[in-house]
Amino acid sequence: MDLEVFEIINILGLIIGLAFGAIAQKKQFCFSGSIKDYMLTKSTKRGSSVLMAMIIAIISTTIVAHYFEIDLTESNYYRENINYFSIIIGGALFGAGMMIADGCGNRQLVKFAQGDPNALIALVFIGIFAFATANGLLNGFFSPITKNETLLSWSAILGNVTMNVYFVVGILVLILAFVIKRTKRLISLIDGFLIGLLIAASWYVTGVMGEESIERMIELNGITFIYPTAKTFELFSFYQVNVLTFNIAVVIGVVLGAFAMSKINRQYSFGCTANQNINRSKYNMFGGALMGTGGVLSIGCTVGQGLTGLSTLALASAVAIISIFISAVITAKYLNKRDKLPMCFIFDWDDNTPDYQI
Repeated sequence: MDLEVFEIINILGLIIGLAFGAIAQKKQFCFSGSIKDYMLTKSTKRGSSVLMAMIIAIISTTIVAHYFEIDLTESNYYRENINYFSIIIGGALFGAGMMIADGCGNRQLVKFAQGDPNALIALVFIGIFAFATANGLLNGFFSPITKNETLLSWSAILGNVTMNVYFVVGILVLILAFVIKRTKRLISLIDGFLIGLLIAASWYVTGVMGEESIERMIELNGITFIYPTAKTFELFSFYQVNVLTFNIAVVIGVVLGAFAMSKINRQYSFGCTANQNINRSKYNMFGGALMGTGGVLSIGCTVGQGLTGLSTLALASAVAIISIFISAVITAKYLNKRDKLPMCFIFDWDDNTPDYQI
């Protein structure tokens, strides 16, 4: 059976999603979780995995883009008329939302796949509000900011420049060295390493193979979850007027991969009894709404901007992920003071090996 190029790309998107979902479920890879871990137990394990993913995503993407001559400035992260004010506001909304809902977009997909029904509530609200912000009622509400000529002109002064790869990687390596403390802990960051490689793989699939597609235009993109989650719901609801794309295939793959891994890795379940005073449904609705809106305004989520966007070295992506991080920390502190920051599982380093210390 001969397949069209776009069909092969969708199959590869599904495979990349399967791998991402399986890895994320096995190690519970999570940006918001890393903030919560440090705040509640001072653990830096999951945070170190996120930093490793960022470093590997940047290095591997830079190599792939250079070798295969992929122009990453043609991606959505270098869109014309960049609006840093919109990105900062969106990042702040997203950061708050992911802490309120206890997980960002990809985390909610994994949690849903491994048995958390409340995660589906967050995903539905992410989809609804992502659509409303991109094309619906909220688009008009935010247009005085997103289309404000003064804000756009101020943003143009700074411009969406490409950051220096050595500077960015150097900063991230220094931060990783500070939080990891012991060099032999690096081996336990295999999840971050592999997820970083998946980012580069997605650029290759859409940027190199996508150029060969004649039947359908393939958008140059990596792995991102907020708007693709909305498009996945749309495809499910209106199949005859929509098409399967690479990003939708990744979303579907993440759910299937996480579900399959959860049948092997059964230690994580969501019969969690921690913090029964939390109205999880209400928090997931509100958090999902903030993530859907914020993810569109900031042109991506923790993965879409923090890994995929940052791998292009776009300054806007750095601004987005910093905004998300600052807002998430502030929100986490507020929730923790009110005893509404749930902790069902402890993630910490296994330092039983006697020569772990540097």
